[in-house]
Amino acid sequence: MSFSGKYQLETQENFEPFMKAIGLPDDLIQKGKDIKSVSEIEETGDSFKVTVTTGTNVLVNTFTIGQEAELETITGEKIKAVVHREGNKLKVSLKGIESVTELVDGNTIVNTMTLGNIVYKRTSKRM
Repeated sequence: MSFSGKYQLETQENFEPFMKAIGLPDDLIQKGKDIKSVSEIEETGDSFKVTVTTGTNVLVNTFTIGQEAELETITGEKIKAVVHREGNKLKVSLKGIESVTELVDGNTIVNTMTLGNIVYKRTSKRM
């Protein structure tokens, strides 16, 4: 299955505790908690471009499976990391955050980010 497409956030769990744990300021947490972000994924072979638009904030990351890439985090920090693919899952570790993005079916993506005992889960549907 291809990840390519546009997806809109439908539900999220533990947004506020996770954002506090990674150090996002309270005003940004309050602004961002009700915004339905849109993720656009372009997959070409093992190369990916992921654009996440949350209100006026746009985060773009490009990477190739199995190769080190500089990825920008939610806080704006740039971290070198390697994204791995396991079937319909993309996995990466960013400064103690384990991120798994799973293409559950042709129309649903679930992204889970785990930091310690906090699990932030985002479910998005194809637009």
